[in-house]
Amino acid sequence: MSDALNKLAALGLQLPAPAAPVANYVGYTVSGKTVYISGQLPFKDGKLTCVGKLGAGVSLDDGYAAGRQCGLNILAHLQAACGGDLDRVARVLRLGGFVNSTPEFTDAPKCVNGASDLMVAVFGETGRHARAAVSVASLPAGAAVEIDAVVELK
Repeated sequence: MSDALNKLAALGLQLPAPAAPVANYVGYTVSGKTVYISGQLPFKDGKLTCVGKLGAGVSLDDGYAAGRQCGLNILAHLQAACGGDLDRVARVLRLGGFVNSTPEFTDAPKCVNGASDLMVAVFGETGRHARAAVSVASLPAGAAVEIDAVVELK
């Protein structure tokens, strides 16, 4: 088992199957040594784990957990892109986070930390990345968080 999967297991986590696209796109593309992973929603077992707006009924803790679930879904696609071997990851380059929130909500970065913290827990320094975390008026299916990724392979 890869070092990354061992770290996930130590955290009590396992990767889901990569989610199938719901429109005319693919879950990831690879160009050279760069993997671009499409925006992932907080799906677990085929259901959204967090729906609604931060600042209007969805707690910051729920937003963080949604970000973490998005991160797990990113890792599932990344594992597929790596032919099953997450130890091929050279660097998590960037995460882009979108948080469904009210105009007054200013803690979008804290929700995206759910995915950022997971990348560092799994990959160590290799998991440190550039990032954007922005509030948006809505997300597909009413999801609270969506995150995409760019990753470099060895």
